[in-house]
Amino acid sequence: MNNAIEVQLCHDDELVPNGPRITAWVDCALKSVQKRAVSITVRVVTQEEMQSLNVRFRGQNSATNVLSFPSDDRGLQRTGVSGDIVVCSVVVQTEAQEQNKAVDAHWAHMIIHGVLHLCGYDHTTDDVATDMESLEVLILHQLGFPDPYQLH
Repeated sequence: MNNAIEVQLCHDDELVPNGPRITAWVDCALKSVQKRAVSITVRVVTQEEMQSLNVRFRGQNSATNVLSFPSDDRGLQRTGVSGDIVVCSVVVQTEAQEQNKAVDAHWAHMIIHGVLHLCGYDHTTDDVATDMESLEVLILHQLGFPDPYQLH
């Protein structure tokens, strides 16, 4: 697969995975759903930038872990996946600590979660959430990470 994936690390933080690692997680998720990246940008942002995006696009005045913005170009969506994934490093790291998860495993989960949203998966109902979560677990296992939904 010839994937067009760009990673933008918008601030220095030693706990943020490097671009090649993030790209590998995106690639694995895309292969699992038999898609290719036409153009995907993964942007790692501060809490302030994520809160601003969450207010603007979801009407929620707080930072969240990950947001996905699929491309509006439906022609591209037939042949592959295009869009942006925005990840808040502070929120991901805080959640990992609060949930007693390895930071790297939680990062991988959030990247995969974002990719699946770009591919059309969601968690708006129990049935589709179960499908999405099962796929996340499968991809994470392929990468050597544990099931993020099992209680520790």
